[in-house]
Parts: sequence; structure tokens; C-alpha cells
Amino acid sequence: MSVNARGTFLASKYAIPHLKKSKNPHILTISPPLEEITSQKTNWFAQQGTGYTLSKFGMTLVTHGLAGELKEDGIGCNTLWPRTAIATAAVKNLLGGDATVGKSRIPEIMGDAAYVIFTSCSKATTDNFYIDDEILASMNGPDMKKYRVDQKVQEIDMIPDFMV
Repeated sequence: MSVNARGTFLASKYAIPHLKKSKNPHILTISPPLEEITSQKTNWFAQQGTGYTLSKFGMTLVTHGLAGELKEDGIGCNTLWPRTAIATAAVKNLLGGDATVGKSRIPEIMGDAAYVIFTSCSKATTDNFYIDDEILASMNGPDMKKYRVDQKVQEIDMIPDFMV
């Protein structure tokens, strides 16, 4: 809670005076889509634990609230979340080793998606809950093959993120 939800809130609040002076200010959190909060998918809580899931949704709620508070200031506040597992040490060590990593996407997909958001007009791009491949497909088409760890793995066989 201190890092995810509270950290997002405090870091954003301290950044706001500086963002108000920026030409194209954005706040972007790596947190799940808001609409998923009201779904019946209790397996998220079971898989990752209530504390972690609550802290990530707390980040989403902070971002959603700030979008309303900062709209008149032209500060874009959005979330970004991966559709599939991202090849990180946590995925390898906690979610299934090399087999899971092979069915994941490379971290660059999140960086590229964030770039699209950060270079968009902050006044017009706010209070959105983006999924990495959706935002990239809207810009570059639906082919996400270059983001696969193992190019031979088909899209249908990728490991979905537990919150999407």
C-alpha cells in the first residue's frame, strides 16, 4: 500500500506544481483498468493476494481521481496495463520459469505504449485505462510479433495477465 497506492498519490501531488508549468504534462500509472474492479473475477485476489491487488487498484483510483481534479489544468492522467505477462525476473522466478517467459512479451511493449501516451496531447488524453497492445495496435496495426520473447509462440498461446 505504501509503495503502490500511497506512493502514487504522494509522487503525483508533489509533481503537480511542476506539471502545471509543462507544455504537455502527463501522469501515467502502471495499474489495471478501472472497469475490472467491478467484475466478478475473484481469482485475481486469489492468485496475487488481496493486498497486492488492492494496492494496484488503489493506483488506478488515484489516477482516475486526479484525471477529474486536473482536467482544467490540462494534465493527462491515465493508466497502462499489459495484456500478457511481461518477461521480467518476477515472471521467471514466481510464475513458471523459462516456459512462462517464453510465452511472455518483452518489456519494450510497455515502453512503446507509454511513449504513445506521453506524446499525445495531454488535454485530450486523460482518464483512460489503456492496455499495451491495444494502444500500439491503434497506431501501428495489430501485429505484436516483435514483442514476443519467443517468435515461434502464437499470440493465442501467450500467458495472459491475471488482471485482464
